Amino acid sequence: MAQTMVVLSLVAAIGLALGSLQVRGVGLGIAGVLFAGLAFGHFGVEIRPEVADFVKEFGLILFVYTIGMQVGPGFFSSLRQQGAPLNALAAGVVLAGAALAVGAHYLLGVDAAAVAGLFSGATTNTPSLGAAQEALRSLGSFSPEAAATPGLAYAVAYPFGVVGIILAMLLLRTVLKVSVPAAEEEFRRDHASAHPEPVTLNLRVTNPNLEGMALKDVPGAADAGLVISRVASGGAVGVARDSTLLHVGDVLLAVGTPEKVERLRVIIGEPSETDLRAGEGEVSVRRIVVTRKSAIGRSLGDLGLEAVHGVRFTRMSRAEVDLADPMELRLQAGDTLTVVGAEDALDAVSKALGNSVKDLNHPQVVPLFLGIGLGVALGSIPFFVPGVPSPVKLGLAGGPLLVAIALSYVGRVGSLIWYIPVNANFLLREIGIVMFLAVVGIKSGDRFMETLLAGDGLLWLGCGAAITLIPLLLAGAVALIFMKKNFLTVAGVLAGSMTDPPALAFANSLTTTAAPAVSYATVYPLTMLLRVVVAQILVLALG
Repeated sequence: MAQTMVVLSLVAAIGLALGSLQVRGVGLGIAGVLFAGLAFGHFGVEIRPEVADFVKEFGLILFVYTIGMQVGPGFFSSLRQQGAPLNALAAGVVLAGAALAVGAHYLLGVDAAAVAGLFSGATTNTPSLGAAQEALRSLGSFSPEAAATPGLAYAVAYPFGVVGIILAMLLLRTVLKVSVPAAEEEFRRDHASAHPEPVTLNLRVTNPNLEGMALKDVPGAADAGLVISRVASGGAVGVARDSTLLHVGDVLLAVGTPEKVERLRVIIGEPSETDLRAGEGEVSVRRIVVTRKSAIGRSLGDLGLEAVHGVRFTRMSRAEVDLADPMELRLQAGDTLTVVGAEDALDAVSKALGNSVKDLNHPQVVPLFLGIGLGVALGSIPFFVPGVPSPVKLGLAGGPLLVAIALSYVGRVGSLIWYIPVNANFLLREIGIVMFLAVVGIKSGDRFMETLLAGDGLLWLGCGAAITLIPLLLAGAVALIFMKKNFLTVAGVLAGSMTDPPALAFANSLTTTAAPAVSYATVYPLTMLLRVVVAQILVLALG
């Protein structure tokens, strides 16, 4: 046991160091662990089989579960509006790659187990490799050597998978003569139009028709996307309530989208040089973090805190993005709210919402293991797919992934909060994938060089390159030529369709905007799920 742990630790450390080496900004990344494991296995290093199996499977479970917890809150919203065509493009890349893999099997005679490994390696998707191996195990008709074949094919196809995505972006940019600065300007313009940043404006009441009128009756004052947080009347600054009566000469502080604020200005009067944010009075501003269990999953409108405590919620920050209309959004753990009101009222609101950053830094372990248990149970349930002779299981990759997406989207069930802090999520994810790849590499290493140099290695290389490049070039050309999508957005979709962080890093290096990252995050959840399921279907249908 001690020897096994020493070997796994050395493979992990050496592999991570290898993966950190870069040539022109491109490196192996986490796949360095796989190649370190192949080297150890090639020189005859072995580990206890029962330990290896547990480490590999538990590592895979940790990896996919934490991915699901990360993408879950935005999974369903990513399928709506602009996300629909982008996800359709990414799904097309997945399905086209699967079609090419099937063609390699029937036309070129590539073994079914190798096809699944090529599909995973050519698209740099490790969870799909785990799903394929799970499917092979469920068939029960494969020898131990055949069970190692997906890992070998994955390792053969992976290096070009990383480079090929970047090559596809460069080819599309060069052949279609794309101007990156023009694409940046287009993205900034479209993003500003679709997602206007909240603005703040002090307005003086000059409209005589508003004299003595309650704030709630002012046209446009109650519109979604607009908040009037403070009012100065007779020199005193106070919280703006629905019942506040307006008088000519009063000054209001409005926060909202530029369009809504400008519409209110036309009704109220004129901008004022008086800045109520710096004025003296009973009003204070506080940023409050949502941590209380009873608040998670509910909207501020449902909680009724404004009416009870006489405060105003002006903004919500989620994942470092400011949202101008927080009232109807379901609260998630870690949301930060900007609240205006009297000190005692803010104290009460803080208590109602939690406002304990310490709680966020201490993840609940019970929901973590309960979620993993539910995911494994779901992955063990067989279901039938038309045309597939054997029942399909989501396995140890698909089950935990689906359950994590669902639970993190729900946010809270009773006293259980389905939330993992970002740093803890990243740590668990990295540990999981390192465990998985280390074992896969060690178990496949004794056959890797033989397969690459004397076996089907060259054929696998060619098939993997085709699975990588052809779907990306087709999807990119369709998006740019026919759908008129922004090149930077398309670059993010291509990286996301392969779930490849190094490709995203390259796309980000082309621009100072967030365009690639936004589209990557939009398609990543669906793509990850599709690749896990399709890899299993390939094994079961072709096996």
